[in-house]
Amino acid sequence: MTTAQPVAESPKLGHPTHPLRRALVASALTLGLVLVMALNPDAVRVFAASPFGELRSPGESAFIAAHRGDRSDAPENTLPAFQSAFNSGFAYVETDLQLTRDGQVVLMHDTTVDRTTNGTGSVANKTLDELRKLDAGSWYDEQFRGTLVPTLAEFLDLLADSDSRALLELKGDWTPEEVRSMIAEIFPRGVQNRVSFASFSKISLASLSEVAAAFPRIVLRKTLPKDPVALVQKYTASAIMTRTEELEQRPEVVEEMHDAGLGVLLYTLNDRQSWAEALALGVDGIATDRPSALDGWIAQTAPGT
Repeated sequence: MTTAQPVAESPKLGHPTHPLRRALVASALTLGLVLVMALNPDAVRVFAASPFGELRSPGESAFIAAHRGDRSDAPENTLPAFQSAFNSGFAYVETDLQLTRDGQVVLMHDTTVDRTTNGTGSVANKTLDELRKLDAGSWYDEQFRGTLVPTLAEFLDLLADSDSRALLELKGDWTPEEVRSMIAEIFPRGVQNRVSFASFSKISLASLSEVAAAFPRIVLRKTLPKDPVALVQKYTASAIMTRTEELEQRPEVVEEMHDAGLGVLLYTLNDRQSWAEALALGVDGIATDRPSALDGWIAQTAPGT
């Protein structure tokens, strides 16, 4: 993992950039997200970092991530959606990993196949062969009829041929053995420095901390805990991702996390008002279903445009 290089501090950030904090934040924000810049002059404590490179200066183009692929062009969490995202040059992508009944890793957000395929039932109760017989595209548009539920291996093959980074969210509870088996798919493709993990599950986070310590990890929470810093540190993670409403009620959390060298991220924001509000809160990243729209908005509102 590349160490962050020193960069000159911008006076717009309004606080000193301690070397340790800089290194921690740079390694922390390896996400399938939009890593936002200090585009709002009124945002006080905005951090922005390439996960494996230099901290970014205010005014630079923001990283854009395709949440579950480019869902404006193809059905979510399918290879066409991810190929579209890679072709569009998005620097970050996010996807969801689930285990099948026979222990294979597939990409799907919901615990059931009902919404995004022509089948019914839970992912965990189906074998990979059963899932691969389903149509995961025609619900979105007839031109995608016959699109398959992809495997992690297929996604990683696409990632390896791109310049993007990926945030892999583990759905449900994963044991250390299951995490170890999943990670074995990553190294042969040489993308280990472009992958990070996230989960809502305490069990999965503990397993990641135990057997995937080299990979940055993000704690997902619908509601903020009493002490977010302690929670993130408990799992040796790099950031917490939560909802805008949580930070609006407790805006001081951003400063507390930053003082500890940790990141704060928000999901899933899909309109200009919510993007602007997130920037004003000083968060480090935004997950969005509309990467192309956010890309355009950032280009229009960036300083000097």
